[in-house]
Amino acid sequence: MNLNKNNNLGFWSSTSLVVGNMIGSGIFLLPASLALYGLVSILGWLFASIGAILLAIVFGELSKIYNKEPGGPYKFTRNVFGEFPAFLVAWGYWISIWSTNTAIVVAFLGYLSVFTPSLNTSPLYSIIAGLSIIWLLTWINSKEIKTIGIVQKITVVLKVIPIILVGIIGIFFIDLNNFNSLEIDNDFSFNSLTVTTTLTFFAFLGMESATIPSDKINKANSIIKKATIYGTIFTIIIYLLSSISIMGIIPPSTLAQSSAPFADAAEIIAGDFSRKIIALGAIIATIGALNGWILIQGQIPMAASKDKLFPELFSKTNSNKSPVLGIILSSILISILLFFSYSKTLVEAFTFMIKLSTLSVITPYLFSTASLAVLSKKNFYRLIISFLAFIFSIWIIIGCGIETIKLGLIMLVAGIPFYFWFKRK
Repeated sequence: MNLNKNNNLGFWSSTSLVVGNMIGSGIFLLPASLALYGLVSILGWLFASIGAILLAIVFGELSKIYNKEPGGPYKFTRNVFGEFPAFLVAWGYWISIWSTNTAIVVAFLGYLSVFTPSLNTSPLYSIIAGLSIIWLLTWINSKEIKTIGIVQKITVVLKVIPIILVGIIGIFFIDLNNFNSLEIDNDFSFNSLTVTTTLTFFAFLGMESATIPSDKINKANSIIKKATIYGTIFTIIIYLLSSISIMGIIPPSTLAQSSAPFADAAEIIAGDFSRKIIALGAIIATIGALNGWILIQGQIPMAASKDKLFPELFSKTNSNKSPVLGIILSSILISILLFFSYSKTLVEAFTFMIKLSTLSVITPYLFSTASLAVLSKKNFYRLIISFLAFIFSIWIIIGCGIETIKLGLIMLVAGIPFYFWFKRK
């Protein structure tokens, strides 16, 4: 039973879900990671943007075919390739979501420490703050989908404003010498391009978000495609503008060591007060991303549960039609991971969680592009788009590195016994 139309997501809420899930903590940290690559990183952004648009079109086209079946990449794979590949997609995607959510919480705590320095020295305070935001947003996601959409729209507006301001105002503070002073900035090798494209593509993960709660979106056959493509293009513009400005404002040797590149750029532009304003924007960004991903962490397992590939509890909903038990279980796993993450530094914990989620997210992308190709044997446009998106996804997997690939395979293989256990049940 679907929600009443008035409680469903419209175009702006759906677009906010797409933009909000992409613009999380990644954009605030990436300029420092890319600093050593100089101008090559700009090419990385451009190639990642092209790949993101290709995949956005793939998800938009698939949403026109399956616009009232929630589950996004899981449901596409289930309908085209059957139960076992669909289970692998759901399993990997679910692991990816709650490990990514843990990374977002860790980043949230890092930015919050600008205002509460004790978070850097007291694991107890950090864990209490982290658990508080996890369970506050879990509670919000137990409400009507309309309430979640309102929160998402508010946080998207509040977090893109400081990013846009740094990007636009920062243009007037750019020093062109900052683009040419690195030892390796002339290294335009294919390997460097692969690394930078892979790093920047992490910031686009989440473009498929509007396809997942598709049964709760008004006029899903048209709105999902528009929200996915327009949301991706809007995010690309913000990323390119802000990244170029920051690379031009902060000397590369300084940028490479920065734990808060946007805040450091703001301080150069307008002093210490602006640093805190940008840090506040980063906090809002992480809250918005976490809110959107907690919504998604209930939807994917619910879709698999309805097909009897996940335990039945994941498909149980409350009076607001929220899969609250699945959301709560995922939030418990996030909380556990948060405890374990404090055996590492914040940066190490963040890096570990990102590696844990990377390949698990790309796998659903591969199956989705293959699904569109199978469904479009007589549609040349869709075939070309799906082929290019598939090749791009393979390229990103290669760019993840052998250690991450091994980790991703281990995670997928670990789920296979559960598949046969669920089937036997």
